[in-house]
Amino acid sequence: MPFTPSSLLRRVVAVHPLLLDGAAALTLVVGTWLWEVFEPGRGRPGDGLSMGLTLLVNAPLALRRVAPVPVLLVSVGASLVYHVLGYHHGLNSIGPLVALYSVAAHRSWAWCVAGSVLVVTEWTYASGQQPGLAMWSALAQSVLVAACGVGAGASVRLLSERTAQLADLAAQLRAEQGATARRAVTRERVRIARELHDVVAHHMSVISVQAGLGRYVALSDPATAHATLGVIADTSHEALTEMRRLLSILRIEAHDDDEGLYATAPGLLALDPLVERMRAAGVGTELTVEGRARPLPPGLDLCAYRIVQESLTNVLKHADPGRVEIRIGYGPATLTLRVSNDGAAVEAGGRGSGGHGLIGMTERVRLYQGSITAGPLPEGGFEVLATFPLPTPGEGDRPP
Repeated sequence: MPFTPSSLLRRVVAVHPLLLDGAAALTLVVGTWLWEVFEPGRGRPGDGLSMGLTLLVNAPLALRRVAPVPVLLVSVGASLVYHVLGYHHGLNSIGPLVALYSVAAHRSWAWCVAGSVLVVTEWTYASGQQPGLAMWSALAQSVLVAACGVGAGASVRLLSERTAQLADLAAQLRAEQGATARRAVTRERVRIARELHDVVAHHMSVISVQAGLGRYVALSDPATAHATLGVIADTSHEALTEMRRLLSILRIEAHDDDEGLYATAPGLLALDPLVERMRAAGVGTELTVEGRARPLPPGLDLCAYRIVQESLTNVLKHADPGRVEIRIGYGPATLTLRVSNDGAAVEAGGRGSGGHGLIGMTERVRLYQGSITAGPLPEGGFEVLATFPLPTPGEGDRPP
C-alpha cells in the first residue's frame, strides 16, 4: 500500500490511545531535558531536581484519558514548584495545558473551571518571570491560553456526547424498524390466513357436499354420481388456482411485475360460477342485481366477493339445504350486499362460536368503512347484510 498522509493518520488513530499518550509524554520529557541542556541562561541551571520535576510535569500525561483530574493536579503542582525554584521560565508549561484540555474533554464544567484557575495561576507566575513583561499582560495571556485549551477539550467532549446520542438513536431506529417489519409480517400473515380460509372453506364445503351426494347415489343413479364428480373436479381446480395465486404473493420480489397476479382477483362480476356451484351442491340460489352494475375498486370488489363467498359457505356448513337469495344493490353512493337463506340452522356459526367466518367478514367491512349485520330472520333462516360507501370517481382503491 503506497504511503500517504491519510494512510499514516489512519494507522496512528488505530494505535491504542494509551500508547499514543505515552509517546507524547515521553517526547515532552526528553524534549524539555534537551532544551535545558542546550538552552541554558534563562534562570537557574538545570540539575537532577529540575529533571525530576520535569518528569513529574509531563510523564503523568500518559494517563490523561484514564485519570485527567489527578494528572492535572500533579502536573500543575510540579510545574509551579519548578518555576518557583527559579528554573527555566519558558519550560514545563505545555504539560499543564494538555492536562487541562483532557479535563475539559472528559469531565464536567465544574472541573474545567477549577482546572482553569490552577493553570492560569501557574502560567501567570511563569510568564511573570520574563524580564519586562507586566503582570497584567501575563495574566491576559494565561487566560487566553487556558480558554483555548478548555474550548478545544469541551468541543471534543460535546462531539463525543453527540456521537453517543446519534449511536443510541440509530440503535432505537433499527429496533423500531425491526418491530415495524415484524408487525407488517404479522399483518400480512393474518391477511393471507383470512384469504386461505375464504378460499379453502368455500371450495371444500362444496366438495364435501358433492362427495356425500355422489357416494349416496353412486349405485342408484350413476348419471348424478358422474355429475357430482365433475363438480368436484371443477371446484378443486378453481381452489388450487386461487391458492396458487394467493401463495405466489409470498414469493414475489419488489422488482417483479405483479400486475398480472392481482388482475386475476375475483369480484362481484364473477359471481355466476359461485352461484352455479351452489346450485350443483343442491342449494337453490338466486342472484339479483339492483341498480346499474359498474366496476368497483379492486380491493372493494374483492372484499364484496369474499363476503358473498363466506356467506354461501356458512349456508353449506351451518344450515339445511334450502333456498338462498343474493341481492346486490348499486346505489348512488353505497353498495349493499344481502345474502339470506330460509334453511333451518343446524349449527351456530356466528361470533359466539368462535369461528373465523363472521370475524373475517367484519374485519373486511371495517377496512372499507362499511357496516355488517348477521343474524336469524323472524320468519326463519339467516341473513347477512353488508353496506359499503362507494368512493367518488378518482379516489381509487386506497382503503381508509
